[in-house]
Amino acid sequence: MKMIQVKTAVVTGCSSGIGAATARALRDAGWRVVPTARKDDDLARLRAEGFTPVRLDVSDEENTRAAAAEALAQLGGVVGALVNNAGFGQAGAVEDLSRAALRRQFEVNLIGMQDFANRFIPAMRRQGWGRIVNISSVLGRISLPFNGAYAATKFAMEALSDALRVELWSSGVGVILIEPGPIVSAFRRNAAANAAESLDTARAAFADYYRTEIARRAGQRKRPDLFTRPPEAVARVILRALESPRPRRRYAVTIPAHLGGFMARFAPTALLDRAMRRRLAAPRAASAADHDVPPIA
Repeated sequence: MKMIQVKTAVVTGCSSGIGAATARALRDAGWRVVPTARKDDDLARLRAEGFTPVRLDVSDEENTRAAAAEALAQLGGVVGALVNNAGFGQAGAVEDLSRAALRRQFEVNLIGMQDFANRFIPAMRRQGWGRIVNISSVLGRISLPFNGAYAATKFAMEALSDALRVELWSSGVGVILIEPGPIVSAFRRNAAANAAESLDTARAAFADYYRTEIARRAGQRKRPDLFTRPPEAVARVILRALESPRPRRRYAVTIPAHLGGFMARFAPTALLDRAMRRRLAAPRAASAADHDVPPIA
């Protein structure tokens, strides 16, 4: 892939967390950035920070088309980088997910993401350079109980990105995957709120677990530590990947992400299953407090 000749970027999902941190990091490094967000309050906050944001709802095909056109117009048709960060986590056991819940998870995290990217690729091909950065996850390498739908979209994102990277090889356009582990953001609280709306917490086999975890996550304010990093840590990796003359195809961020990638490659599936079963709450009416169960998101 060729070096970016003009530092212009579109960053999706900039309401908070990784997207907001990336928009700021790129701007501070001299990039012209067009951030996107879905809600009016988030767009107003971005304007207050000096950005000219674009409203983007990747689940809406017409809005996706219009948002891409508006962003390209802002940048004069020259886009150096697209950072695909928009998405959400649909928590819950696979057996409890409705067709609508699964469809929405894939529509936002995968289909809308790729549709938006496809609208910038012709401009990048004409330029002969550009980079697409897709924000995946350690859950794109290894799946966890109660996160199956979210992990499925990230596994699929990895597959699309691998194919697209080869398809664009002769064009000078690069495709890079960022695979964060635990990051301090509103992601988990938002996932808990979404779970409360989309899961049948009264009749599900994991009903007690859902109720306990949703209540716990709703007020959670996790802080950075050895294993959980702030969103700025991911933003720094994205900036490095965009400005490197020879970027890697994948970047893991956080210790758990590195460990997860290693285990996905080398640990036997039976061993992974056994480790996760030890942490899995039984489907019977057991209290989540009696088990060391993984978070729902």
